[in-house]
Amino acid sequence: MKQSADIHSFSSISQLMRHLGQPPPLHPLVAFVNYDEISHQVIRKGTRISLDFYKISFKNSFHGQIKYGQGHYDFEDGGLAFLKPRQIVTASADSASYEGCVLYFHPDFIRNSPLGHAINKYGFFSYAVSEALCLSAKEKFVINNIFGIIAAELENSIDQFSEDVLITQIMLLLNYSSRFYNRQFITRKMVSHEIIVSLDRLLEQHFAEEAGLPSVQYISKRLQLSARYLSDMLRSLTGYTAQQYIQNKVIEQSKDLLSTTSLSVAEIAYKLGFEHPQSFSKLFKIKTNSSPLAFRQSFS
Repeated sequence: MKQSADIHSFSSISQLMRHLGQPPPLHPLVAFVNYDEISHQVIRKGTRISLDFYKISFKNSFHGQIKYGQGHYDFEDGGLAFLKPRQIVTASADSASYEGCVLYFHPDFIRNSPLGHAINKYGFFSYAVSEALCLSAKEKFVINNIFGIIAAELENSIDQFSEDVLITQIMLLLNYSSRFYNRQFITRKMVSHEIIVSLDRLLEQHFAEEAGLPSVQYISKRLQLSARYLSDMLRSLTGYTAQQYIQNKVIEQSKDLLSTTSLSVAEIAYKLGFEHPQSFSKLFKIKTNSSPLAFRQSFS
């Protein structure tokens, strides 16, 4: 374990297991731990931790909070939280009471597998802890079964099938998580709708008061969401990624300017934050199948 700038970094799962007072992992690149086997006094409040491997936490209940960046997530109702290598999480629970388990797996374990090539598609590894997956009772049952299979497989002696079986189960876990996240976006429509309303209001304010195209990072930071969560939520509810959604709003703004002002196409492009009018005209053509001038002439 390395400690730098108050960050405790673990390069291997074995290092972490020693720090948690656990026996060596049954597989050097994969570990499964029940929370009730860990003394939570090992990790003190305020400790900042960085892992060089993936972590999936499954909590049936949690009385306390975990801080991720500027946000917190209350695990009282339980759920799944995901952490990718070298993200930083801060433990902020005092006398936390856990029920659940955690799975760790190293990037080297999946590197040459189909999962290794597909891992980046699971955007929830880039979500903030405040955007963790809340599970229904039926969904918890599914996740518990998968974790049970993984735990049982790790108890077996390693053979030529072990890696394939474990990777298959991890991929199944991630695919179910994708399904459950999509359900979460839909069932929490009120919260999602409020986010979209706030997004539209923020974009309108930006176009009215500031120059330059708003980036996804800028918008998500103002909404206090991770960029990936915002994009995945919008894709689920509107069919557009965050970048596409912003572009559509830019085009709508440009249509208003083209139809109600005498500004030239170049002036509109600069007003909307494009460095080159050609870039604006190209995007407008892609989005509307018409050039800016042709669109303006249609109002003459």
